[in-house]
Amino acid sequence: MNIKILGVSGSPIPNSNTDRAVKGVLEFSGIESEFIKLSEIDVRPCQACKRCVNDNICKVDDDFPALANKIRKAEALVIGAYCPYGMIDAHTKAFLERLWSMRHVRNLNAGKQVVIIVTGIAPAGISRRRKFLEGLMKPIIKKKLPIHEVSNGIAREMRMENMQVVSTIKIRGNVPCLTCGKGSECKMSGVPILFGKGIKATSDLCVCVEDQIKVWEEVKQAGFLLGKRISGE
Repeated sequence: MNIKILGVSGSPIPNSNTDRAVKGVLEFSGIESEFIKLSEIDVRPCQACKRCVNDNICKVDDDFPALANKIRKAEALVIGAYCPYGMIDAHTKAFLERLWSMRHVRNLNAGKQVVIIVTGIAPAGISRRRKFLEGLMKPIIKKKLPIHEVSNGIAREMRMENMQVVSTIKIRGNVPCLTCGKGSECKMSGVPILFGKGIKATSDLCVCVEDQIKVWEEVKQAGFLLGKRISGE
């Protein structure tokens, strides 16, 4: 099978919102594709050894060189990340760092199409409880939310690689406190902050990406557009 779109997800959560959104774009594109979950392979951060300079082939002994071969053949990437502690997740960050081996001299990824998906804590939660969060979240409310900063950061790198950003999609995520088993009693739990005091932590409060109607429509449209661009329509 000739893979034309490669989807990667930095989320380590099995069948996460991030995973399903990436897979959704792949499916709606109607183009041959492959999905890779970065937490299931070994992609370490760039070692800055510069041994890739002469041939654009990373010499670090992990799974990235094999992944790079797939990236070379693909015409498009769908990159899914999430925002623990308001920052880009480690798996996606390492993946993006390693793209440097493909960039210099030959710029192997120039012209590839990219869809960016980022999952973060729901901005709606902050709006509902703005008074409660005024002191705690003031720096975040005043500035752009982390999900926007991470999304913009990935888009900036893609443009530096001379790739074409087709779409950026932001998804509401779920705090681990809802399913860790201690979310109702832990003093550090995010449940009271996001849902209110006295609210019990339960998986019933988790929101699926497919139920985020506007977001899922964006997933569909990104897939359709990516498919049209690759097929030349």
